[in-house]
Amino acid sequence: MCTVSFIPTSENDFILTSNRDESPFRNTLIPNIYEEDGVKLLFPKDELAGGTWIGTSDKKRLICLLNGGFISHVPKKSYRLSRGIIVTHFLKTDDVYGAIKNFDFKDIEPFTIILVTWESNLKLHELVWDGNQSHFIEKPLKPIIWSSSLLYSEEIKRKRQIWFSEFLENQQIITTENLLNFHKTTGEGNNEIDLIMDRGFVKTKSITQFSSESGVGIMRYEDLKTNLISQKSI
Repeated sequence: MCTVSFIPTSENDFILTSNRDESPFRNTLIPNIYEEDGVKLLFPKDELAGGTWIGTSDKKRLICLLNGGFISHVPKKSYRLSRGIIVTHFLKTDDVYGAIKNFDFKDIEPFTIILVTWESNLKLHELVWDGNQSHFIEKPLKPIIWSSSLLYSEEIKRKRQIWFSEFLENQQIITTENLLNFHKTTGEGNNEIDLIMDRGFVKTKSITQFSSESGVGIMRYEDLKTNLISQKSI
């Protein structure tokens, strides 16, 4: 997984949209509010591992995880810790930057994390664990799209970046609705590379969109198999 876009909409507001590419046999619970260590979390839960790929908390932060680092890798049979557990850990810690700096990522499968914080002012960071070293940088507050290195080559990533640029050029105003439409319909009729993909063993199972407006965060989740749509705020 996945395909993720980020667009700042004002000084402190943004929209992040995530297409989850996963095994069609892996079940997910719709987003719900959980309380862990006195912190309220909102996320869809992976039924198997108990973690998540996207979530937010009342600490004014959002985390979205993609499988793979900078390049594709061959997964091992097992790892020390599920990446989805890392998401909830970073959502509830007091000092997320310190927690990332001091975290032991050894024997965890490579991943990319997108971290958005807005406790004081809006900030966007990217954390990449390549299997040997962590790379944590602040990103400029401008529209950006990511695609999982485990599923998409550099050529396909560039193609998707072009699609995203064309989408931005053709919109007078960016809304949650036209972003959802972009994530649902963009491509060239090729199930291997379109934003809604289906390779049999892995497919786009859901679209989760988080929008922040005037301090209120809304998470919209759509199950593409059942067409079930749920929405919660935090």
